[in-house]
Amino acid sequence: QVQLVESGGGSVQTGGSLRLSCAAFGYAYSIHCMAWFRQAPGKEREGVAVIDTDANTSYAEGRFTISQDNAKNTLYLQMNALTLEDTAMYYCAASPFYCAARYYTGYFNTADFRYWGQGTQVTVSS
Repeated sequence: QVQLVESGGGSVQTGGSLRLSCAAFGYAYSIHCMAWFRQAPGKEREGVAVIDTDANTSYAEGRFTISQDNAKNTLYLQMNALTLEDTAMYYCAASPFYCAARYYTGYFNTADFRYWGQGTQVTVSS
């Protein structure tokens, strides 16, 4: 089993930045693909960025950067130039399978990932 714990969310004004973290516990060595998703009130959960063990990445949002520290079993999401539309609960997700080729063109969804964190809230205000 793998447990994921997100942190780093909070309140920020438009134009500001936040860095989210996601620590993996348990059988972290079994993870081959990780991603960040977000879910705004009344909307479906949507993919934000994905990364594989070779640090290949794909982004649905160009202002964000996904990275990982394998030594710390931690995933990050650097978010810059935040807008009101970025307000959402942000979730970390992981899969024991390698990222599929379609992920790198932005086609990844919740069904592609087995493990999920509880989420961290990001609120952007003007």
